Amino acid sequence: EAARGGARSAPLRVSPAPPPIVPAPPFAPVPVLSHGRLGAARGRKCREKSQPATAAAAPWDGGRRVLLERAGRLTLQTGNLLNWGCLRKKCPATPGEEVRDCIQKTLIEWSSKIGQDRNQETLEVLECTVAQALEKINPEERDELKVSAKLFIVGSNSSSIRDAVDLACSALGVAQLDSVIIAPPPVEDGINLSLEYLQPYWKELENLVQNKKIVAIGTSDLDKTLLEQLYLWAQVKPSSNQVNLASCCVMPPDLTAFAKECDIQLLTHNDPKELLCEASFQEVLQESIQNAKANEWIPLWLLRYSVIVKSRGIIKSKGYIVQAKRNAS
Repeated sequence: EAARGGARSAPLRVSPAPPPIVPAPPFAPVPVLSHGRLGAARGRKCREKSQPATAAAAPWDGGRRVLLERAGRLTLQTGNLLNWGCLRKKCPATPGEEVRDCIQKTLIEWSSKIGQDRNQETLEVLECTVAQALEKINPEERDELKVSAKLFIVGSNSSSIRDAVDLACSALGVAQLDSVIIAPPPVEDGINLSLEYLQPYWKELENLVQNKKIVAIGTSDLDKTLLEQLYLWAQVKPSSNQVNLASCCVMPPDLTAFAKECDIQLLTHNDPKELLCEASFQEVLQESIQNAKANEWIPLWLLRYSVIVKSRGIIKSKGYIVQAKRNAS
């Protein structure tokens, strides 16, 4: 047909039928939240997001539990709390609440790095740290900084003082601490704190001063009578004495006069009598790592350190170190 010059019509193409239009489901009503309900909803959302980091939802619970069951001691280091953004944004807490919160967050962060391998190496002393929060002092800046510590003896004797100071020096990368204040060691109910009870603890501090691990040593919550007894007996005199403002709004005149006469600096603090008790430590351990046999663990001591820039009076670093032992039945 093409040879005849005749025109050939093109074949018709039939387009496929368009897919049927499916009506969209109706939108679910969006609740209008008041300010209080909105805050609660956001709180629930935050908790849901952070849930995998808790002990209950962690798949590695078995590995970390085994490590705790095989260890005899636990050393926990929070590192520099100023590097913990979640803690810096919080409202100021009491010293007891801060300690509990720091221990719990350190345990959860540390345990999240522990695998499920039950055959992994176990140690007699378990190091529980948060690597990104650890911060050693630059040797070139050491002379510009003052490194102070306060030591709380919980469930051990005077021999723990050297361990606490050594660990603090190692954590901060320094040879000595500028100042160490010791809180009154725990005494049994009905027994008053006495010079005889303080003497073994003070002797251990004096040994550390003589070995150049500490520059100055101080006390906490001693009245004028006991402070005077300690001052007259001690070879290394106390350089400071902390007074709890909760127990007295005004410094006792006799204490003030004696401190001025003997060149003892009087400081204030708001620490509770027991900053970390055995029951509180076991509770936070159980909440952080489920089925950890928390009742077997006894805290020995707690050390709180701070690094202050001398020329500006600002805190450059602050942290806690805790050591506990396991009493297996």
